[in-house]
Amino acid sequence: MNKAVGCLVVAAAMLWPAGGARAGSGGGGSGAHWSYEGAEGPANWGSLGYPLCASGKNQSPIDIGGNAAATDLDEIQFKYAPAPIQVKNNGHTIQFDYPPGSFITVGAQRFELVQFHFHTPSENTIQGKSYPMEVHLVHKNAEGGLAVVGVMMQTGQVEAAHGGHGAEGGGLETIFGALPAAANLTLTSERAIDAGRLLPHDTGYYHWMGSLTTPPCSEGVRWFLMKEPITIAPAQLTRFQTIFANNARPVQPLNSRNLFIKARSGGGAGAGH
Repeated sequence: MNKAVGCLVVAAAMLWPAGGARAGSGGGGSGAHWSYEGAEGPANWGSLGYPLCASGKNQSPIDIGGNAAATDLDEIQFKYAPAPIQVKNNGHTIQFDYPPGSFITVGAQRFELVQFHFHTPSENTIQGKSYPMEVHLVHKNAEGGLAVVGVMMQTGQVEAAHGGHGAEGGGLETIFGALPAAANLTLTSERAIDAGRLLPHDTGYYHWMGSLTTPPCSEGVRWFLMKEPITIAPAQLTRFQTIFANNARPVQPLNSRNLFIKARSGGGAGAGH
């Protein structure tokens, strides 16, 4: 293992609670009085000061059924660059903040990558199937509009392209080796991570208009869920689940929304990262 990666793994391990797994409480910031279970769980978010979580008609996550319309949507152009690690446990998830300069373009729209974070199990489902984990790459345009790229994560043998054990280039082992277990703790390192390693080869996607999946459940969010999952090592999943055993909101009704599917991308996810 690379020495720098090893130091991050050791540092993260030292921060894990001795008591083992504990329930997390989502991606909406530390100190928020909501959770993923019990009286402060998702069914009660609407009565905890976040009314849109209960009354909204365009909520996320959703189940991707068989009703997605095949449409000639724009390809997502990914332009991600490696960045120094700045990661925090906000009490609800593990969030990696990203500096300016990495972005996606969809048609004429450019969205800067702001942060990415994880949910276990996956929040969105495909024909009722959930995955062990889902990563949300959160982007913002110049007007403040949000676009979230979701990627499903399954367990297995990690390919070198995504940076498995001992691989260089800010891959998965580096990302999952830097998971602060204590709430409200931020870790920084000059060791680089590459958000592009979280993308599948095929960048075909499902698209709908939705919301944040955590309070305040704000709507008007453009969602792009990659059709192809990526693979993480079982030990990497375990590292996260040791900190957050469950931090996924249940799927919400599609209601009258349109759901679209973009066929396989010709360029793949390799360009720009």
